[in-house]
Amino acid sequence: MIESRIISDFIESCIDEEFHQKKQEKIRAIKLSDITKRKNPYLFKAKGLTSASDLIKSIMDATVSSGEETVFGNFMEKIAIFTCSQAFGGRKSSAVGIDLEFETESTKYLISIKSGPNWGNSSQKKKMQDNFIKAKKVLGTSGGINSKSITCIEGCCYGYDARPEKGTHIKLCGQDFWTFISNGNNELYSDIIEPIGKLADEKNKELIELTNAKLNLFTAEFISEYCNSDGSINWALFVARNSGSKSDYHSN
Repeated sequence: MIESRIISDFIESCIDEEFHQKKQEKIRAIKLSDITKRKNPYLFKAKGLTSASDLIKSIMDATVSSGEETVFGNFMEKIAIFTCSQAFGGRKSSAVGIDLEFETESTKYLISIKSGPNWGNSSQKKKMQDNFIKAKKVLGTSGGINSKSITCIEGCCYGYDARPEKGTHIKLCGQDFWTFISNGNNELYSDIIEPIGKLADEKNKELIELTNAKLNLFTAEFISEYCNSDGSINWALFVARNSGSKSDYHSN
């Protein structure tokens, strides 16, 4: 069993670089054209947004939130791989769709790491199952693995699933997942919450300042590009820039 202290030390050593700094980098790099192209203009019109500052804030909030989830999901994957490397000699997998792999005396485990139990739609989950089947088939015909059984795991960093047996694989969530990859540390899922939040207050203040500065710049730029002389939003221009045809395709 791997001790929680080892994982906590790892989290504290890299959470700034792997999470907080990467969030800030995404905000610094983003451009108004990026966020206005990617978001749904019809949704913002349906919400009744008439102020340029309110519109930009709504778009920025959605952009920051989605980017934050991606960055943090990648960080949690690194924590899980490190945990398993310490407990079992686990490593990042080179197999398509597999994030982590390790062996015990009798079994090879292939793990696809997800943030939580409700991570995707039916086609995405089917793709994961197909990846498990393909990886097992490849390993089953390769040398050196024939003596071991192969077990596929859908590992979710939070949440729970009361029925882990899924036929093609086993789904382990929250405490079950962290206990499994740590070789029996039942408290790890809870112990990592403190080091994850250690820099939160300080770094969130920095992020707010950075985000507010971007909001000011983007609002001024949006007014210049998309507002009429009376200050109202030119929705026709906004939609044309966002969704107007850029191709040479013409239907009959």
